[in-house]
Amino acid sequence: MNDITVRGGRVLDPANGIDAVADVIVRDGVIAEVGKAAKAPGDVIDASGLVVCPGFVDVHAHLREPGFEHKETVETGTRAAARGGFTTVCAMPNTEPPTDSAGAVEFVLRTAAAKGVVRVLPIGCVTKGRAGHDLAELAELSAAGAVAFSDDGAPVADAALMRRALEYAGMLQTPVIDHAEEPALAAGGVMHEGWVSTRLGLRGVPAAAEESFVARDIALAQATGSRVHLAHVSTAGSVELVRAAKARGAPVTAEVTPHHLALTHEAVLTGPTEGGALAYDTNAKVNPPLRTPEDVAACVAGLLDGTIDCIATDHAPHATQDKLCEFDAAAMGISGLETALALSLTAIPLEAAVERLTAAPAATLGLERHVPGIGSLSKGAPGDVAIIDPEGEWTVEPETFASLGKNTPLTGRTLKGRVVATVYAGKVVHDAR
Repeated sequence: MNDITVRGGRVLDPANGIDAVADVIVRDGVIAEVGKAAKAPGDVIDASGLVVCPGFVDVHAHLREPGFEHKETVETGTRAAARGGFTTVCAMPNTEPPTDSAGAVEFVLRTAAAKGVVRVLPIGCVTKGRAGHDLAELAELSAAGAVAFSDDGAPVADAALMRRALEYAGMLQTPVIDHAEEPALAAGGVMHEGWVSTRLGLRGVPAAAEESFVARDIALAQATGSRVHLAHVSTAGSVELVRAAKARGAPVTAEVTPHHLALTHEAVLTGPTEGGALAYDTNAKVNPPLRTPEDVAACVAGLLDGTIDCIATDHAPHATQDKLCEFDAAAMGISGLETALALSLTAIPLEAAVERLTAAPAATLGLERHVPGIGSLSKGAPGDVAIIDPEGEWTVEPETFASLGKNTPLTGRTLKGRVVATVYAGKVVHDAR
């Protein structure tokens, strides 16, 4: 573990209110100093003209291992994270077997320690097998290292069961993350219900499928006094429900993905074929679906005014064959770790993006309990640093992704905002200088 001095960059550390040209010194794997260093110990990274900030924290990603290693592994997923500026990734439990036991949590931690290049924090299941019938052993999962509970793409449809989960999780001071989607309303839907789905003849998912569950989860959080975290909020109605709930003091937090900040349901359309028929892009199939421009605007406004707490990638890598098929049969998800910063910067200012990718997600899930100083450049905090060029332009070429998942609707698009280097625990894990 080498000492590192990141010299002369614009340091943005929202957790400590720092926005100044300074040096960041990492010693023995932790932050030793932020300021004007008379001497530059260890290896020197010249950050002149660049932005230096805490390593990004992703509270919602799919690393697929165990069970779906053809889509992603802990090793490839964490390499993708490093390239995206992320030094902490919270791994969702929809693996095979699911992360519903202490042994499964320990497997994720062991695999990350052996093969991962950045920190992996496991999220445990709410119910056994993510089946929605019986609660998992939440205390056991928490003791093993789970930082939150979620059944992810399988929402906890049974309201009584969800209430019990919140009561138990509250005693453990651990949030429950819910994929807010009413199964009966969403059944069979493959994209947002709107004019694009009508033109393409595809069954849509109405905004009400999300909003009805958001309202239910807020009511249960208020009833129990336990915190619910709403994954990937995507509609204007959901944003307004969360805003009103927070005004009442309800224990609710929410996240939004970069793709829901920057893309609409029109991304599904790829133009007419030679025969004149409309064509679609299965890489734009995601759950919850890409919504309308009005929904996108509401999500951006909600993120900027604090209604939505943080950005989370919902990184969902898939094998090529999972997307090279009819739209109805295609897997849902976007490979998002390596495009997260640039896509976020298309929607919100740099300072807001850095805060919502660092201090905010760490605070949202209470990760300080597990990793003191995470999401900050405080003295003694983990030596996790992202060095970025906000003006750096690059073209999205999925074949160059570190992730096994090349599934993105951004292929060929030029974005602004490039991660130049990533330091994790005092070690350079990505270097594109």
